[in-house]
Amino acid sequence: MHADPRGVLTGVHFIDGDHAACEGALAAGCRFVAGYPITPSTEVVERFASRIPTVGGVFIQMEDEIASSIAIQGAAWAGKKVMTVTSGPGLSLMMEHVGLAAITETPCVFVDVQRGGPSTGLPTLPAQADMMQVKWGSHGDYEVIALSPHSPQECFDLMIKAFNLAETYRVPVFFMMDEVVGHMTERVVIPPAEQIEVVERRWTRKPPGEYRPYDTDESLVPEMVKAGDGYRIHITGLTHDERGYPAMNPTAQDAMVRRICAKIRQHAEKLVDVRMDGVEGAEVVVVSYGITSRVAGAAVAEARRRGLKVGHLRLVIVWPFPARLVRELAPSLKAFVVPELNMGQMALEVERAAAGRTRTISVPHAGGTVHEPEAILEKILEAAR
Repeated sequence: MHADPRGVLTGVHFIDGDHAACEGALAAGCRFVAGYPITPSTEVVERFASRIPTVGGVFIQMEDEIASSIAIQGAAWAGKKVMTVTSGPGLSLMMEHVGLAAITETPCVFVDVQRGGPSTGLPTLPAQADMMQVKWGSHGDYEVIALSPHSPQECFDLMIKAFNLAETYRVPVFFMMDEVVGHMTERVVIPPAEQIEVVERRWTRKPPGEYRPYDTDESLVPEMVKAGDGYRIHITGLTHDERGYPAMNPTAQDAMVRRICAKIRQHAEKLVDVRMDGVEGAEVVVVSYGITSRVAGAAVAEARRRGLKVGHLRLVIVWPFPARLVRELAPSLKAFVVPELNMGQMALEVERAAAGRTRTISVPHAGGTVHEPEAILEKILEAAR
């Protein structure tokens, strides 16, 4: 295992998605992780715990997921790039602190290696049933970003992107893996550190007397400082003004909520990240993400072999959702087909964006296994009639 002077592994490796995600986080500059063991995500932090001393960072096992999700926010305000790692039940416990990260605009990454639920569910088996939870799980109005890798290579590549987005927009970013991708072992190529684009936090250049923690420019994203660097800061989960002080009135609430939503919504089209295969000229388009994309690819290939015009649209960034793209594709299609390892979550988003211009056919699966390609093919054939 060869690492460059900054601790980043380089070269070709044969590792699973959990380990690749850890290496991506290290390459992105993550130097603080707090977590609590939970299948099937534990391998991410096990590797981090063994690797982090080599790059001068810290891993701490907290007493539970609630403590983990607040510890990373303290470390973020101390100047570190931070991450916590969990699965569905743990993510549910973290939701109050997701809301805190949103309102305080604390850059952080939540890794969710999804498993079957509800509750304890199927600890060692896959699902994709947390997709709506990460968008709507905490109360109030706010925006997040969520990515969905479909291979160990993407676990490395997209983890770097997740940290870059968290630092750019100062939002909680979710890394939506699933048990299969997390435990799948494949070839992962890690380039030299100098070839990896890493976004650094936007530190203020204003002197302490002029700095206000939530003052913004046209980007709508405030500059940050490190606690202890001589700046007087006040960070609260209450509605606050540009100074960070509580401002308990409707005017302040309106200004704050509109801005934390707008800083993502006004960049939504730039954030959209999809992979399209044969979508132009298709009569049916399969929309998928994560491990289900790999199964859907086999179904799409078989449908094409039978002479059908079928495209494949893979969501790499799930939130923000590519609503405009779906809306523009809809009038020329017989249907969208949406397979996912849940009872139909992102299918609702596809249906909403299509707005009645074409059908949306859900292919639900309760988890525990992945779809059989034949189940997706059957719905493609139904859509093509």
